[in-house]
Amino acid sequence: MQAFSADVQDRILALVKSILEQNAITTEVNPGSLLVDVGLTSMDMVNLMLGVEAEFDFTIPQSEITPENFQSVETLQRMIVSQLEPATAA
Repeated sequence: MQAFSADVQDRILALVKSILEQNAITTEVNPGSLLVDVGLTSMDMVNLMLGVEAEFDFTIPQSEITPENFQSVETLQRMIVSQLEPATAA
């Protein structure tokens, strides 16, 4: 399960870096970085949400689309792993 969680984190980091590159923003992003502080706008957050759904092939439940879950790569990772964990355990 640890490997799955690390894979999720790497894939989210790649998505965030891709969005930043589209905006010509070059900054260091780590799992604890606040996404708003690295330069993501509200539109970027929507693109990130859509990117996460496409990357992990699931729909984020409405109840999970909260500012808390989209604060950082770590918070997104926790939400995604909690959503996908039952499916990977089966």
